[in-house]
Amino acid sequence: MEIESTYLEGCFIIKPKVFEDERGSFLESFNQETFEKMTGLQVNFVQDNQSISNKGVLRGLHFQKGKHAQTKLVRVIKGEALDVVVDLRPESKTYKKHFSILLNDNNNNQLFIPRGFAHGFIALRDETVFAYKCDNYYDKGSESGIIFNDPDLAIDWKLNISETQLSERDRTLPSLKDLEKEGSI
Repeated sequence: MEIESTYLEGCFIIKPKVFEDERGSFLESFNQETFEKMTGLQVNFVQDNQSISNKGVLRGLHFQKGKHAQTKLVRVIKGEALDVVVDLRPESKTYKKHFSILLNDNNNNQLFIPRGFAHGFIALRDETVFAYKCDNYYDKGSESGIIFNDPDLAIDWKLNISETQLSERDRTLPSLKDLEKEGSI
């Protein structure tokens, strides 16, 4: 496994080693001991989630607040997605900055997202299977989010708005400014 830092502190790209032969391929998607040695971080994942989305489905930007905040390790098992994270840690040098990465079934890259980040992705192919591990259980009362097209974030989602599909909840999420005014970050 290879780990690269991003410009957002604590957010890493994980590149697993893929072994291929005439039978197909094999990769170790996560090894806690190796991860801890390479990052110095200890994470205990307690929940795995998976979604299947067709091209243009945009999920996010979501986060869990307070004691229910989640560290995530995300990857695409099949298909391709643009994965986006936003640093919501007010004490961070990269507060309100975002990072995006293409995750797909060819590069097998993963993104490690620490607590204090909003997260979202858009499927760039039909039947994109997106998987993620979380270090804390989901709590409906702690869920929050930021509207995907927040003008202050200016995220390039790689597709036109007319090509995207959003849930009613995601379509009505507040802006980052509104969350800051409410003290909801």
